[in-house]
Amino acid sequence: MILLPVFVQVGLTFALLIGMVFGRRKALVSGETKIRDIALGEPNWPKSTTQIANCYRNQFELPLLFYALIALALPLRHVDLFIVLMSWVFVVTRFAHAGVFVSSNDLGRRSTIWLAGVLVLLVMWIYFALRMLLLI
Repeated sequence: MILLPVFVQVGLTFALLIGMVFGRRKALVSGETKIRDIALGEPNWPKSTTQIANCYRNQFELPLLFYALIALALPLRHVDLFIVLMSWVFVVTRFAHAGVFVSSNDLGRRSTIWLAGVLVLLVMWIYFALRMLLLI
């Protein structure tokens, strides 16, 4: 089922949103962050809250190309086992990327995982485009 990896990716996005909200609330309630310090922007949130917020924002970058591909492939009946399997691989890379992003934030590991996701998505798009253009 092609929609299951989409739902899982959406779930990751909502989990990060909820984590961001709770992190920000905790920072405000504890007094670690003052409202006047963040009223015009976000630079004064604690590091961990900023990491989660940045990871959340990141879910509206590369995953949009994933959503677009599935939104096109599904009604055009070009979803096959390859697309489904690669969708799962892509979503796993997003979870791994988010895990590194909100924990150690090791840029080397994070970049490698991000690149893996990019390459998976690129292969999916090339595969889909070739199937469409060659009418396979």
